[in-house]
Amino acid sequence: MPPLIEIRNLRHVYNAGTPAAVVAVDGISLTVERGEFLAVVGGNGSGKSTLAKHLNALLLPTEGEVHVDGLDTRDRASVWDIRQRVGMVFQNPDNQLVATVVEEDIAFGPENLGVPRGEIVARVQEALAAVDMLEYRRHAPHLLSGGQKQRVAIAGILAMRPQCLVLDEATTMLDPLGRREVLETVRRLNAGGVTVIHITHTMDEAVLAHRIIALQAGRIGLEGPPAQVFDRAGDLEAMGLTLPLIPALARTLRADGLPLREGILFAEQFVDAVAALAADTAWKSRNGVH
Repeated sequence: MPPLIEIRNLRHVYNAGTPAAVVAVDGISLTVERGEFLAVVGGNGSGKSTLAKHLNALLLPTEGEVHVDGLDTRDRASVWDIRQRVGMVFQNPDNQLVATVVEEDIAFGPENLGVPRGEIVARVQEALAAVDMLEYRRHAPHLLSGGQKQRVAIAGILAMRPQCLVLDEATTMLDPLGRREVLETVRRLNAGGVTVIHITHTMDEAVLAHRIIALQAGRIGLEGPPAQVFDRAGDLEAMGLTLPLIPALARTLRADGLPLREGILFAEQFVDAVAALAADTAWKSRNGVH
């Protein structure tokens, strides 16, 4: 099966042809596989959000091509089909909520697609259950926490049955609890088969992805699985990015002589690795092995 998203030599220039022209994306080519969890990281001005907006035709290429499930984003007749396949969640959840009751907000998208009423009811329930917000279906969105609002925004996208969920800095305005709620929801959806593209500048969130792309000045600077990308700490630092806490701690301890294995990404892995070293050291001490 072909990739869900194919980008070929994408270039985007704001104010093209004027003295104020700015190249935001400069010759990016990449594919996103169906069911993949891709993290796109980079500093301010690296082109992350511009790239995100090309994934569902909010922006069109200055040069190059973007294809979603075989549909060309430059084909205006395909725009709504593309936006049904790729749903976007933005930074501020308040800007995405349109109704005064949660379930009405979730129903808004399917209603605009002309989905029959009976199916809308089923979709609303299914989407709210998927983000663990079913008990809040009759609540007013403005009374919810930031994390809950963002989960409602995700549910609104899910009700339109997308193949891909794009989060454009969707956790930036949330407190730690809200961020955790949203990330747990996203991981669960991805495990269920939804393709996820997470645009973020928070490297601790990128560690959750199958693959990371690091952008710099509109170009791909690094690409690969998290362990491979985080092994290039110097290159990340040159791009203005820092290692997540656990990989950074493991790297520091290895530099100090502790023989921790490579590829430690999560706290559980770190604890297990340290415990294994401690047990090995204790065994060697008991048996006089040096």
